[in-house]
Amino acid sequence: MEGPTLEPGAAPYGNFPNYSRFHPPEGRLRLLPGGLLRQLFPSDARPLLGLDVGCNSGELSVALYRHLLGLQEGKGSPEQPADGKDLYLLCCDIDPVLIERAQQSSPFPNSISFASLDIMDSTSREPFLSSYLSRFGRSTFDISFCMSVTMWIHLNHGDRGLVEFLAFLSSQCRYLLIEPQPWKCYRAAARRLRKLGRNDFDHFRSLAINGDMAERITQILTKDCTMELVCCFGSTSWDRSLLLFKSNGSNHEGRESGKKKGKTRVK
Repeated sequence: MEGPTLEPGAAPYGNFPNYSRFHPPEGRLRLLPGGLLRQLFPSDARPLLGLDVGCNSGELSVALYRHLLGLQEGKGSPEQPADGKDLYLLCCDIDPVLIERAQQSSPFPNSISFASLDIMDSTSREPFLSSYLSRFGRSTFDISFCMSVTMWIHLNHGDRGLVEFLAFLSSQCRYLLIEPQPWKCYRAAARRLRKLGRNDFDHFRSLAINGDMAERITQILTKDCTMELVCCFGSTSWDRSLLLFKSNGSNHEGRESGKKKGKTRVK
């Protein structure tokens, strides 16, 4: 069932119904190198598991899946990916209407799962994610994606909520690809709400984590969340950096015993 069309600014969680029209997937995909999964997981023979947080109606999720596996539109199949890797992607969003649209239009229903989930609700997220991972005999994801989501977490849950979200997300994966919104987007989001005669975001005027948000989020992930910055793939035409982080924690799967630690190289 289609929900009502939201006015610009009337989506306080970033759940815009036509998001991909003004930020198309190609703007991010052109920054990501081909063969990325082979570079990050050269010796993993088992299927890779991915988590996409804040997937909206799934257009970017599907495009990411195609790009990472080297599948061209209308060609190839998930059973025979050109990249030589198998990938199962769990995509979640707070908006059930957007998730229903994603489920109905997904070209890879066996490999990409869409689910309505409030990632900030620990009572529902942890059993839900654990249940999905247990289907594969796993306890963490290989890679997580967080594309233009951090601002909405920050505006709705404050500084503490942002730090908690990043800590949780980093604990769930070996690699994290994240696209933080810059501070100017915070001001624009607050301005749109005010123009509609709505109350400001509860936390906007009290946020102490502000300024260069890519740098601030990098600091949180590297200093508080035992991750290291692998690389920045550059910025989109709408001025958002695409950052790849790697977990330094010892609790993640997929680490071969006796294997020497080294820098991950991404070309």
